[in-house]
Amino acid sequence: MKNSLQLRLGQQLTMTPQLQQAIKLLQLSTLDLQQEIQQVLDTNMMLEVAEDEPLRTLSGESEPPSIKVDNSDQETCEGSQTEIPQELVVDSNWEDVYDSLQVAMTNPSAETFEFEGQRGPSITLQEHLLWQLELTQFSDRDRLIALAIIDSINADGYLISGLDDLCQGLQSQLDDLEIDEVLAVLHSIQNFDPAGIAAIDLQDCLRLQLLQLSEQTPFRDKALELVTEYLDLLAAQDQAKLLKRLDVNPQYLAHIIALIRSLDPKPGNKIQETESEYVIPDVFVVKLNEQWQVQLNPDISPKLRINPLYSGMIKRSDNSKDNTCMKDHLQEARWFIKSLHSRNDTLLRVARCIVEKQGDFLEHGSIAMRPMVLRDVAEELELHESTISRVTTQKYMHTPNGIVKFKYFFSSHVATDAGGECSATAIRAFIKELIGSENPTKPLSDDKIAKLLQEKGIIVARRTVAKYREAMYIQSSSQRKRIL
Repeated sequence: MKNSLQLRLGQQLTMTPQLQQAIKLLQLSTLDLQQEIQQVLDTNMMLEVAEDEPLRTLSGESEPPSIKVDNSDQETCEGSQTEIPQELVVDSNWEDVYDSLQVAMTNPSAETFEFEGQRGPSITLQEHLLWQLELTQFSDRDRLIALAIIDSINADGYLISGLDDLCQGLQSQLDDLEIDEVLAVLHSIQNFDPAGIAAIDLQDCLRLQLLQLSEQTPFRDKALELVTEYLDLLAAQDQAKLLKRLDVNPQYLAHIIALIRSLDPKPGNKIQETESEYVIPDVFVVKLNEQWQVQLNPDISPKLRINPLYSGMIKRSDNSKDNTCMKDHLQEARWFIKSLHSRNDTLLRVARCIVEKQGDFLEHGSIAMRPMVLRDVAEELELHESTISRVTTQKYMHTPNGIVKFKYFFSSHVATDAGGECSATAIRAFIKELIGSENPTKPLSDDKIAKLLQEKGIIVARRTVAKYREAMYIQSSSQRKRIL
Protein backbone atom coordinates (compact mmCIF):
# COMPACT_ATOMS: atom_id res chain seq x y z
CA MET A 1 0.00 0.00 0.00
CA LYS A 2 1.49 3.31 -1.14
CA ASN A 3 1.40 6.54 0.82
CA SER A 4 -0.50 9.32 -0.95
CA LEU A 5 -1.75 12.84 -0.35
CA GLN A 6 -5.47 13.58 -0.67
CA LEU A 7 -7.32 16.89 -0.49
CA ARG A 8 -10.74 16.81 1.22
CA LEU A 9 -13.32 19.52 1.91
CA GLY A 10 -15.42 19.37 5.04
CA GLN A 11 -17.11 21.38 7.76
CA GLN A 12 -16.21 21.12 11.39
CA LEU A 13 -17.74 22.89 14.38
CA THR A 14 -15.11 24.18 16.78
CA MET A 15 -16.05 25.49 20.22
CA THR A 16 -14.15 28.64 21.01
CA PRO A 17 -13.04 29.33 24.59
CA GLN A 18 -15.74 32.00 24.83
CA LEU A 19 -18.45 29.52 23.87
CA GLN A 20 -17.12 26.94 26.31
CA GLN A 21 -17.19 29.51 29.09
CA ALA A 22 -20.75 30.56 28.23
CA ILE A 23 -21.96 26.94 28.27
CA LYS A 24 -20.19 26.31 31.58
CA LEU A 25 -21.84 29.32 33.25
CA LEU A 26 -25.21 28.36 31.80
CA GLN A 27 -25.36 24.99 33.52
CA LEU A 28 -23.95 26.09 36.90
CA SER A 29 -26.22 26.23 39.91
CA THR A 30 -26.51 29.33 42.05
CA LEU A 31 -23.92 28.23 44.60
CA ASP A 32 -21.51 27.01 41.93
CA LEU A 33 -21.93 30.29 40.05
CA GLN A 34 -21.03 32.31 43.13
CA GLN A 35 -17.90 30.22 43.64
CA GLU A 36 -16.96 30.64 39.98
CA ILE A 37 -17.40 34.42 40.18
CA GLN A 38 -15.32 34.61 43.34
CA GLN A 39 -12.57 32.54 41.74
CA VAL A 40 -12.49 34.84 38.71
CA LEU A 41 -12.39 37.91 40.95
CA ASP A 42 -9.41 36.46 42.79
CA THR A 43 -7.45 35.67 39.63
CA ASN A 44 -8.35 38.55 37.27
CA MET A 45 -7.07 42.00 38.20
CA MET A 46 -9.39 43.74 35.74
CA LEU A 47 -12.62 42.53 37.34
CA GLU A 48 -14.18 44.08 40.42
CA VAL A 49 -17.56 44.28 42.11
CA ALA A 50 -19.43 47.45 41.18
CA GLU A 51 -19.79 49.67 44.22
CA ASP A 52 -23.02 51.39 45.14
CA GLU A 53 -23.74 54.77 43.66
CA PRO A 54 -23.28 57.84 45.88
CA LEU A 55 -26.15 58.78 48.15
CA ARG A 56 -28.86 60.94 46.64
CA THR A 57 -30.69 63.77 48.35
CA LEU A 58 -34.45 64.23 48.23
CA SER A 59 -34.06 66.61 45.29
CA GLY A 60 -32.21 63.94 43.33
CA GLU A 61 -28.82 65.61 43.50
CA SER A 62 -25.74 64.00 44.93
CA GLU A 63 -24.65 65.15 48.32
CA PRO A 64 -21.73 67.56 48.11
CA PRO A 65 -18.47 66.30 49.51
CA SER A 66 -17.75 67.47 53.00
CA ILE A 67 -15.13 70.21 53.34
CA LYS A 68 -12.36 69.33 55.68
CA VAL A 69 -11.27 72.13 57.97
CA ASP A 70 -7.75 72.08 59.30
CA ASN A 71 -8.06 72.60 63.05
CA SER A 72 -4.56 71.53 63.87
CA ASP A 73 -2.71 73.56 66.45
CA GLN A 74 -0.20 76.13 65.31
CA GLU A 75 3.19 75.26 66.64
CA THR A 76 5.51 78.08 67.74
CA CYS A 77 8.74 78.25 69.56
CA GLU A 78 6.82 78.63 72.80
CA GLY A 79 4.61 75.61 72.24
CA SER A 80 0.96 75.23 71.33
CA GLN A 81 -1.31 78.26 71.38
CA THR A 82 -4.23 76.18 72.70
CA GLU A 83 -4.60 74.99 76.24
CA ILE A 84 -6.16 71.71 77.35
CA PRO A 85 -9.03 72.35 79.79
CA GLN A 86 -9.33 70.40 82.98
CA GLU A 87 -12.66 68.83 81.92
CA LEU A 88 -12.90 67.69 78.33
CA VAL A 89 -16.19 68.30 76.53
CA VAL A 90 -17.76 65.06 75.33
CA ASP A 91 -19.95 64.71 72.26
CA SER A 92 -22.62 62.51 73.89
CA ASN A 93 -24.02 61.59 77.25
CA TRP A 94 -24.78 58.23 78.77
CA GLU A 95 -28.50 58.89 78.38
CA ASP A 96 -28.09 59.21 74.62
CA VAL A 97 -26.37 55.85 74.38
CA TYR A 98 -28.86 54.19 76.71
CA ASP A 99 -31.87 55.55 74.83
CA SER A 100 -30.49 54.41 71.51
CA LEU A 101 -29.91 50.92 72.84
CA GLN A 102 -33.37 50.80 74.32
CA VAL A 103 -34.95 51.85 71.04
CA ALA A 104 -32.92 49.28 69.13
CA MET A 105 -33.99 46.50 71.48
CA THR A 106 -37.66 47.47 71.64
CA ASN A 107 -38.10 48.24 67.95
CA PRO A 108 -38.39 44.95 66.06
CA SER A 109 -37.75 46.63 62.72
CA ALA A 110 -34.45 48.14 63.81
CA GLU A 111 -31.29 46.51 62.52
CA THR A 112 -29.67 45.01 65.59
CA PHE A 113 -27.60 41.91 66.07
CA GLU A 114 -27.42 39.02 63.65
CA PHE A 115 -28.60 36.26 65.92
CA GLU A 116 -28.15 33.62 63.22
CA GLY A 117 -24.42 34.22 63.21
CA GLN A 118 -24.28 33.87 67.01
CA ARG A 119 -25.59 30.29 67.11
CA GLY A 120 -23.41 27.84 68.89
CA PRO A 121 -22.08 24.73 67.19
CA SER A 122 -24.46 21.80 66.96
CA ILE A 123 -23.84 18.92 69.36
CA THR A 124 -23.89 15.26 68.40
CA LEU A 125 -25.68 12.49 70.25
CA GLN A 126 -22.40 10.98 71.48
CA GLU A 127 -21.23 14.35 72.82
CA HIS A 128 -24.56 14.79 74.62
CA LEU A 129 -24.24 11.37 76.24
CA LEU A 130 -20.57 11.90 77.15
CA TRP A 131 -21.50 15.16 78.84
CA GLN A 132 -24.02 13.30 81.01
CA LEU A 133 -21.42 10.60 81.65
CA GLU A 134 -19.08 13.18 83.17
CA LEU A 135 -21.85 14.22 85.56
CA THR A 136 -22.46 10.65 86.72
CA GLN A 137 -20.41 8.90 89.36
CA PHE A 138 -18.85 5.86 87.72
CA SER A 139 -15.82 3.87 88.69
CA ASP A 140 -12.96 3.63 86.22
CA ARG A 141 -14.04 0.14 85.29
CA ASP A 142 -17.66 1.13 84.70
CA ARG A 143 -16.56 4.25 82.80
CA LEU A 144 -14.76 2.11 80.21
CA ILE A 145 -17.88 0.01 79.80
CA ALA A 146 -20.03 3.14 79.45
CA LEU A 147 -17.73 4.56 76.77
CA ALA A 148 -18.00 1.33 74.78
CA ILE A 149 -21.80 1.40 75.06
CA ILE A 150 -22.03 5.05 73.94
CA ASP A 151 -19.82 4.32 70.94
CA SER A 152 -22.24 1.55 69.93
CA ILE A 153 -25.32 3.82 69.81
CA ASN A 154 -26.42 4.86 66.33
CA ALA A 155 -27.97 8.15 65.24
CA ASP A 156 -31.52 6.94 66.05
CA GLY A 157 -30.51 6.16 69.62
CA TYR A 158 -30.45 2.35 69.42
CA LEU A 159 -27.71 0.00 70.56
CA ILE A 160 -26.26 -1.60 67.44
CA SER A 161 -24.04 -4.08 69.29
CA GLY A 162 -25.35 -6.85 71.48
CA LEU A 163 -24.32 -7.34 75.09
CA ASP A 164 -22.25 -10.40 74.17
CA ASP A 165 -20.33 -8.44 71.54
CA LEU A 166 -19.68 -5.59 73.97
CA CYS A 167 -18.51 -7.97 76.66
CA GLN A 168 -16.23 -9.80 74.25
CA GLY A 169 -14.75 -6.53 72.98
CA LEU A 170 -13.90 -5.35 76.49
CA GLN A 171 -12.27 -8.62 77.60
CA SER A 172 -8.84 -7.39 76.52
CA GLN A 173 -9.14 -4.22 78.65
CA LEU A 174 -10.98 -5.53 81.69
CA ASP A 175 -10.15 -8.78 83.45
CA ASP A 176 -12.88 -11.15 84.63
CA LEU A 177 -15.60 -9.06 82.96
CA GLU A 178 -19.08 -10.52 83.26
CA ILE A 179 -22.14 -9.70 81.23
CA ASP A 180 -24.00 -8.60 84.36
CA GLU A 181 -21.58 -5.69 84.74
CA VAL A 182 -22.26 -4.54 81.19
CA LEU A 183 -25.99 -4.88 81.76
CA ALA A 184 -25.83 -2.80 84.95
CA VAL A 185 -23.97 0.02 83.20
CA LEU A 186 -26.41 -0.19 80.28
CA HIS A 187 -29.35 0.32 82.62
CA SER A 188 -27.66 3.44 84.00
CA ILE A 189 -27.13 4.89 80.51
CA GLN A 190 -30.74 4.12 79.61
CA ASN A 191 -31.73 6.64 82.26
CA PHE A 192 -29.88 9.39 80.36
CA ASP A 193 -31.55 12.03 78.25
CA PRO A 194 -33.33 11.65 75.85
CA ALA A 195 -35.77 9.06 77.13
CA GLY A 196 -35.49 5.72 75.38
CA ILE A 197 -31.80 6.03 74.55
CA ALA A 198 -29.57 2.94 74.26
CA ALA A 199 -32.56 0.68 73.61
CA ILE A 200 -32.08 -2.74 72.05
CA ASP A 201 -35.14 -2.57 69.79
CA LEU A 202 -38.38 -0.63 69.32
CA GLN A 203 -40.17 -2.52 72.06
CA ASP A 204 -37.38 -1.73 74.53
CA CYS A 205 -37.36 1.92 73.42
CA LEU A 206 -41.08 2.39 74.03
CA ARG A 207 -40.84 0.55 77.35
CA LEU A 208 -38.04 2.82 78.58
CA GLN A 209 -39.99 5.94 77.70
CA LEU A 210 -43.09 4.69 79.51
CA LEU A 211 -41.05 3.79 82.60
CA GLN A 212 -39.71 7.35 82.82
CA LEU A 213 -43.24 8.74 82.93
CA SER A 214 -44.84 9.47 86.26
CA GLU A 215 -46.76 6.61 87.85
CA GLN A 216 -49.80 8.88 88.01
CA THR A 217 -49.85 9.24 84.21
CA PRO A 218 -53.23 8.03 82.92
CA PHE A 219 -53.19 4.72 81.03
CA ARG A 220 -49.47 4.24 81.75
CA ASP A 221 -49.72 0.75 83.26
CA LYS A 222 -51.88 -0.68 80.48
CA ALA A 223 -49.70 0.94 77.83
CA LEU A 224 -46.65 -0.63 79.45
CA GLU A 225 -48.37 -4.02 79.41
CA LEU A 226 -49.32 -3.62 75.74
CA VAL A 227 -45.79 -2.62 74.70
CA THR A 228 -44.16 -5.39 76.70
CA GLU A 229 -46.40 -8.29 75.71
CA TYR A 230 -48.72 -7.42 72.82
CA LEU A 231 -46.82 -5.06 70.55
CA ASP A 232 -47.12 -7.54 67.68
CA LEU A 233 -50.92 -7.40 67.96
CA LEU A 234 -50.77 -3.60 67.81
CA ALA A 235 -48.67 -3.77 64.66
CA ALA A 236 -51.20 -6.17 63.12
CA GLN A 237 -54.05 -3.87 64.30
CA ASP A 238 -55.88 -6.82 65.81
CA GLN A 239 -58.35 -4.89 67.90
CA ALA A 240 -60.38 -7.91 69.03
CA LYS A 241 -57.40 -9.70 70.57
CA LEU A 242 -56.09 -6.52 72.20
CA LEU A 243 -59.45 -5.88 73.87
CA LYS A 244 -59.51 -9.44 75.14
CA ARG A 245 -55.89 -9.60 76.33
CA LEU A 246 -55.92 -6.21 78.06
CA ASP A 247 -59.49 -6.60 79.32
CA VAL A 248 -60.52 -3.05 78.40
CA ASN A 249 -63.25 -1.41 76.36
CA PRO A 250 -62.62 0.17 72.91
CA GLN A 251 -62.59 3.73 74.29
CA TYR A 252 -59.99 2.83 76.91
CA LEU A 253 -57.90 1.09 74.25
CA ALA A 254 -57.98 4.22 72.09
CA HIS A 255 -56.48 6.24 74.97
CA ILE A 256 -53.76 3.63 75.46
CA ILE A 257 -52.81 3.70 71.80
CA ALA A 258 -52.83 7.52 71.81
CA LEU A 259 -50.31 7.48 74.67
CA ILE A 260 -48.07 5.03 72.82
CA ARG A 261 -48.22 7.12 69.65
CA SER A 262 -47.05 10.15 71.62
CA LEU A 263 -43.72 8.38 72.24
CA ASP A 264 -40.71 8.90 70.00
CA PRO A 265 -39.56 5.77 68.11
CA LYS A 266 -36.23 7.47 67.26
CA PRO A 267 -35.15 9.43 70.35
CA GLY A 268 -31.64 10.06 69.01
CA ASN A 269 -32.99 12.41 66.34
CA LYS A 270 -33.83 14.97 69.03
CA ILE A 271 -30.13 15.57 69.61
CA GLN A 272 -28.80 15.04 66.10
CA GLU A 273 -29.24 18.63 65.00
CA THR A 274 -28.61 19.21 61.33
CA GLU A 275 -27.89 22.49 59.62
CA SER A 276 -30.73 23.69 57.42
CA GLU A 277 -29.91 23.89 53.77
CA TYR A 278 -31.59 26.84 52.15
CA VAL A 279 -32.41 26.97 48.46
CA ILE A 280 -31.69 30.27 46.75
CA PRO A 281 -34.17 30.82 43.91
CA ASP A 282 -32.84 32.03 40.57
CA VAL A 283 -36.03 33.87 39.59
CA PHE A 284 -39.08 35.29 41.36
CA VAL A 285 -42.60 35.04 39.96
CA VAL A 286 -45.03 37.73 41.16
CA LYS A 287 -48.42 38.87 39.98
CA LEU A 288 -48.63 42.54 39.02
CA ASN A 289 -51.73 44.07 37.43
CA GLU A 290 -53.27 40.62 36.92
CA GLN A 291 -50.18 39.55 34.97
CA TRP A 292 -47.47 37.12 36.04
CA GLN A 293 -44.07 38.80 35.99
CA VAL A 294 -40.70 37.05 36.15
CA GLN A 295 -37.75 38.78 37.77
CA LEU A 296 -34.17 37.63 38.22
CA ASN A 297 -32.89 37.28 41.74
CA PRO A 298 -30.39 40.15 42.13
CA ASP A 299 -28.54 38.33 44.91
CA ILE A 300 -27.42 35.32 42.89
CA SER A 301 -24.46 37.17 41.37
CA PRO A 302 -22.83 40.52 42.13
CA LYS A 303 -22.59 43.30 39.58
CA LEU A 304 -19.20 43.11 37.93
CA ARG A 305 -17.35 45.79 36.00
CA ILE A 306 -13.96 46.49 34.51
CA ASN A 307 -11.57 48.22 36.89
CA PRO A 308 -11.16 51.72 35.38
CA LEU A 309 -7.76 52.28 36.99
CA TYR A 310 -6.12 49.16 35.58
CA SER A 311 -7.83 49.41 32.20
CA GLY A 312 -6.62 52.99 31.87
CA MET A 313 -3.03 51.88 32.36
CA ILE A 314 -3.08 49.94 29.08
CA LYS A 315 -1.90 52.73 26.80
CA ARG A 316 1.34 51.45 25.44
CA SER A 317 1.33 49.55 22.20
CA ASP A 318 4.53 47.67 22.91
CA ASN A 319 4.69 43.95 23.52
CA SER A 320 6.15 44.06 26.98
CA LYS A 321 5.31 41.17 29.28
CA ASP A 322 3.38 43.28 31.77
CA ASN A 323 1.34 45.08 29.12
CA THR A 324 0.49 41.83 27.35
CA CYS A 325 -0.65 40.26 30.62
CA MET A 326 -2.94 43.20 31.39
CA LYS A 327 -4.43 43.04 27.88
CA ASP A 328 -5.14 39.35 28.29
CA HIS A 329 -6.83 39.94 31.66
CA LEU A 330 -8.91 42.74 30.15
CA GLN A 331 -10.11 40.54 27.30
CA GLU A 332 -10.93 37.67 29.65
CA ALA A 333 -12.85 40.03 31.93
CA ARG A 334 -14.92 41.29 29.01
CA TRP A 335 -15.67 37.73 27.91
CA PHE A 336 -16.70 36.72 31.41
CA ILE A 337 -19.08 39.67 31.83
CA LYS A 338 -20.59 39.00 28.40
CA SER A 339 -21.07 35.30 29.22
CA LEU A 340 -22.67 36.22 32.53
CA HIS A 341 -25.12 38.57 30.82
CA SER A 342 -25.91 35.89 28.26
CA ARG A 343 -26.62 33.39 31.03
CA ASN A 344 -29.00 35.74 32.82
CA ASP A 345 -30.79 36.64 29.58
CA THR A 346 -31.29 32.99 28.58
CA LEU A 347 -32.42 32.06 32.08
CA LEU A 348 -34.97 34.87 32.09
CA ARG A 349 -36.32 33.95 28.66
CA VAL A 350 -36.79 30.29 29.62
CA ALA A 351 -38.45 31.22 32.93
CA ARG A 352 -40.89 33.57 31.18
CA CYS A 353 -41.79 30.88 28.65
CA ILE A 354 -42.45 28.36 31.45
CA VAL A 355 -44.62 30.83 33.36
CA GLU A 356 -46.59 31.63 30.23
CA LYS A 357 -47.33 27.96 29.59
CA GLN A 358 -47.92 26.99 33.23
CA GLY A 359 -50.11 29.89 34.34
CA ASP A 360 -52.77 27.48 35.65
CA PHE A 361 -50.21 25.94 38.01
CA LEU A 362 -49.51 29.35 39.54
CA GLU A 363 -53.22 29.90 40.04
CA HIS A 364 -54.47 26.48 41.19
CA GLY A 365 -51.42 24.37 42.11
CA SER A 366 -50.07 21.03 40.90
CA ILE A 367 -53.50 19.72 39.89
CA ALA A 368 -53.59 22.25 37.05
CA MET A 369 -50.13 21.37 35.74
CA ARG A 370 -50.05 21.09 31.93
CA PRO A 371 -47.92 18.51 30.11
CA MET A 372 -44.75 20.05 28.71
CA VAL A 373 -41.43 18.80 27.39
CA LEU A 374 -38.14 20.49 26.62
CA ARG A 375 -38.91 20.57 22.92
CA ASP A 376 -41.92 22.84 23.48
CA VAL A 377 -39.79 25.54 25.08
CA ALA A 378 -36.92 25.03 22.64
CA GLU A 379 -39.14 25.50 19.58
CA GLU A 380 -40.78 28.62 20.95
CA LEU A 381 -37.49 30.27 21.93
CA GLU A 382 -35.67 28.93 18.85
CA LEU A 383 -33.00 27.30 20.98
CA HIS A 384 -31.59 23.79 21.09
CA GLU A 385 -33.02 21.26 23.52
CA SER A 386 -29.58 20.80 25.08
CA THR A 387 -29.54 24.52 25.90
CA ILE A 388 -32.93 24.28 27.59
CA SER A 389 -31.73 21.23 29.51
CA ARG A 390 -28.68 23.13 30.77
CA VAL A 391 -30.76 26.15 31.79
CA THR A 392 -33.32 24.08 33.71
CA THR A 393 -30.75 21.94 35.57
CA GLN A 394 -30.31 22.89 39.25
CA LYS A 395 -32.31 26.08 38.80
CA TYR A 396 -35.14 27.11 41.13
CA MET A 397 -38.17 29.34 40.75
CA HIS A 398 -39.92 31.14 43.61
CA THR A 399 -43.67 30.86 43.00
CA PRO A 400 -46.80 31.45 45.12
CA ASN A 401 -46.91 27.65 45.53
CA GLY A 402 -43.38 27.49 46.94
CA ILE A 403 -39.88 27.15 45.54
CA VAL A 404 -39.80 24.52 42.80
CA LYS A 405 -37.22 23.29 40.35
CA PHE A 406 -37.42 24.24 36.70
CA LYS A 407 -37.47 20.52 35.89
CA TYR A 408 -40.67 20.18 37.93
CA PHE A 409 -42.64 21.84 35.13
CA PHE A 410 -41.60 19.21 32.58
CA SER A 411 -43.41 15.88 32.73
CA SER A 412 -44.92 13.21 30.54
CA HIS A 413 -48.58 13.17 29.60
CA VAL A 414 -51.55 10.81 29.69
CA ALA A 415 -54.47 10.86 27.27
CA THR A 416 -57.94 11.93 28.37
CA ASP A 417 -61.42 10.99 27.14
CA ALA A 418 -61.83 14.39 25.52
CA GLY A 419 -58.80 13.75 23.34
CA GLY A 420 -56.54 16.06 25.33
CA GLU A 421 -53.55 15.40 27.51
CA CYS A 422 -53.02 15.44 31.28
CA SER A 423 -49.66 15.95 32.96
CA ALA A 424 -48.18 13.19 35.08
CA THR A 425 -47.56 15.78 37.80
CA ALA A 426 -51.28 16.60 37.84
CA ILE A 427 -52.15 12.90 38.05
CA ARG A 428 -49.87 12.46 41.07
CA ALA A 429 -51.55 15.48 42.68
CA PHE A 430 -54.97 13.90 42.04
CA ILE A 431 -53.84 10.60 43.57
CA LYS A 432 -52.43 12.36 46.62
CA GLU A 433 -55.66 14.32 47.06
CA LEU A 434 -57.81 11.20 46.79
CA ILE A 435 -55.70 9.29 49.31
CA GLY A 436 -55.63 12.27 51.67
CA SER A 437 -59.43 12.41 51.80
CA GLU A 438 -60.08 8.65 52.01
CA ASN A 439 -61.62 6.80 54.94
CA PRO A 440 -58.76 5.31 57.05
CA THR A 441 -60.84 2.23 57.80
CA LYS A 442 -61.56 1.65 54.09
CA PRO A 443 -58.61 3.01 52.09
CA LEU A 444 -58.82 3.27 48.32
CA SER A 445 -57.16 0.54 46.31
CA ASP A 446 -55.14 1.28 43.19
CA ASP A 447 -57.93 -0.11 41.01
CA LYS A 448 -60.50 2.13 42.72
CA ILE A 449 -58.25 5.19 42.27
CA ALA A 450 -57.89 4.34 38.57
CA LYS A 451 -61.69 4.21 38.22
CA LEU A 452 -62.08 7.55 40.01
CA LEU A 453 -59.55 9.10 37.64
CA GLN A 454 -61.44 7.68 34.67
CA GLU A 455 -64.55 9.43 35.96
CA LYS A 456 -62.58 12.67 35.70
CA GLY A 457 -61.72 11.80 32.11
CA ILE A 458 -58.15 10.64 32.79
CA ILE A 459 -57.36 7.25 31.25
CA VAL A 460 -54.78 5.56 33.46
CA ALA A 461 -54.11 1.90 34.26
CA ARG A 462 -53.94 0.40 37.74
CA ARG A 463 -50.21 -0.33 37.46
CA THR A 464 -49.63 3.31 36.51
CA VAL A 465 -51.43 4.40 39.67
CA ALA A 466 -49.27 2.02 41.68
CA LYS A 467 -46.12 3.42 40.06
CA TYR A 468 -47.08 7.02 40.84
CA ARG A 469 -48.11 6.07 44.39
CA GLU A 470 -44.80 4.35 45.09
CA ALA A 471 -42.92 7.32 43.63
CA MET A 472 -44.61 9.52 46.26
CA TYR A 473 -43.69 7.01 49.02
CA ILE A 474 -47.34 6.24 49.79
CA GLN A 475 -48.10 2.81 51.17
CA SER A 476 -50.55 0.38 49.65
CA SER A 477 -54.19 0.20 50.73
CA SER A 478 -53.57 -2.75 53.04
CA GLN A 479 -50.76 -0.89 54.81
CA ARG A 480 -52.77 2.35 55.05
CA LYS A 481 -55.72 0.61 56.65
CA ARG A 482 -56.33 1.80 60.21
CA ILE A 483 -58.67 -0.09 62.51
CA LEU A 484 -57.48 1.39 65.78
